[in-house]
Amino acid sequence: MAALEGVAASPGLGIGTVMVIAEPCLAYEVVEVADAEAEKGRLHSAIEAFSVLTREKAEVVRGRVGDAEAAILEGHVLMISDPFMVAEMDNLIDAGQCAEAALDTVCETFAAMFEAADDDLTRQRAADVRDIKSGVLCQLLGVREVDVSRVPRGTVLVTHDLVPSMTAGLDRDNVVGIVTETGGMTSHSAILARALEIPAVLAVPDAVQELPEGAQVIVDGGEGVVTVAPDEAELAAARVRQEALRREKEALQRFVGKKTVTADGCQVELFGNIGSVEDARAVVDNDGEGVGLFRTEFLFMDGGAMPTEEDQFRAYQQAALIMKGRPIIIRTLDIGGDKDIPYLGLEKEDNPFMGFRAIRYCLAREDVFRTQLRALLRASAFGDVRIMVPLVTGVEELRQVRALIRRYADEFSREGVACNKDVPVGVMIETPAAALMADALAAEADFFSIGTNDLTGYTMAVDRGNDRVRYLYSTFNPAVLRSIRSVIAAGTEAGIPVGMCGEAAADPLLIPLWISFGLTEYSVGPASILATRAAIAGWNHEKARALAAAVMEAVTPDEVLDLLKAASA
Repeated sequence: MAALEGVAASPGLGIGTVMVIAEPCLAYEVVEVADAEAEKGRLHSAIEAFSVLTREKAEVVRGRVGDAEAAILEGHVLMISDPFMVAEMDNLIDAGQCAEAALDTVCETFAAMFEAADDDLTRQRAADVRDIKSGVLCQLLGVREVDVSRVPRGTVLVTHDLVPSMTAGLDRDNVVGIVTETGGMTSHSAILARALEIPAVLAVPDAVQELPEGAQVIVDGGEGVVTVAPDEAELAAARVRQEALRREKEALQRFVGKKTVTADGCQVELFGNIGSVEDARAVVDNDGEGVGLFRTEFLFMDGGAMPTEEDQFRAYQQAALIMKGRPIIIRTLDIGGDKDIPYLGLEKEDNPFMGFRAIRYCLAREDVFRTQLRALLRASAFGDVRIMVPLVTGVEELRQVRALIRRYADEFSREGVACNKDVPVGVMIETPAAALMADALAAEADFFSIGTNDLTGYTMAVDRGNDRVRYLYSTFNPAVLRSIRSVIAAGTEAGIPVGMCGEAAADPLLIPLWISFGLTEYSVGPASILATRAAIAGWNHEKARALAAAVMEAVTPDEVLDLLKAASA
């Protein structure tokens, strides 16, 4: 019957009955405050009550799902307790605002900062800030939070946004599907849905209105489709697919603890992408062989002041210890004019995607970069830490980074501080300039990692957030594939490892191309590790090269896609 489409956020197929979850009313009256100290006390008490409740929820999540997922909620406590955030609220109360308004203003400022970012992972943090705001407002207003712990079996939850604070009460035995109006693949609601193995389709327009209470639906979290009031034939087909998915999941278990090898015995490395220390545990839990991309921006965006060398060292050290000697590639600060972080002194730019950001910013702000590089060097004494430089466009940038690392390593040598003075330094290939200069960069870099998301966008001159031109954004475009092939060839010729950390590394349709090109390291979302290992095991080089020869003759993305789909059928 009717079908709604959204983001395929958590794979699986759920058949159940809609329960619409209404958000609590958090309207408040803006009043002038006469006693600022009493009002600040009311705010601080609400924050403390929220923190206690959230820690309790985190422990529930830890028991049901795991440490990495519990850390999402623990991160909420750390953020709302940040001295800068609290001081900003206190200042507004001193200026006459009530606690509710001060909380609202400061949280919305942080949310807007995250929403202005150019990567999905950072943008999704805005939902976390608003979840925190709602939780503290509930405490201030005496409003009861949404409780989803007692829903009946076979429930499909439909809500505007399934925020992390709701998930502590989720019972996967009762909830068979989740549909929201907001969120994306990297949102914490998606992460938690995947961890709970509940099919989820997010960002469905007007889902709360379009899906009536009590309606029967099929939630296809793999395709991003919600079928409303399915007929008997659709129900029967869905049940057949459910059983097939169950068998596929069981089949993946045979890859646990195995090396990642092609069908003809060529071994490659399979790593995980992470955005926080806690995510490193998810890589280990999902049998990853290392971390191929550790985004360090969270350290700079989760508080109101720049993290100190000690703050950063502890985070990098902890991640390295969690990986227990397995490689961990840490990307230096990838931040710029699109992320309005007051303490970094960034200016708004007309075109922030091509502006003063990433390595350009870091080389111009040695005070900021020195702190991070010293922390990374100290952490290198505790594991196989490797440093990756983002948005490189020329050899001179890599040389400058290496010179700084040598200088700080020499400082540590004189101070008697342990570090790996020969820490590997690699380049993230995500600009056409880097791709075209790959041979020169390979002569001086210790490794490459191809960031297919940005490389695709820059190669095609497309803002993937712009609906009018998004159709041009495709890694299947022959121009993108030719660029990737030449980068891998340059790295292979120079004898350095070449990895891929963009979403395309986990795409089963593209994996035979990466095998044929000679990719040596795949870095994917932790939940995709076993499926990627299985996909790699399904191809030998002879078949992969034959397919690649045909694909590289194609001149349109559709031709490429048709060939790859036919080969995988």
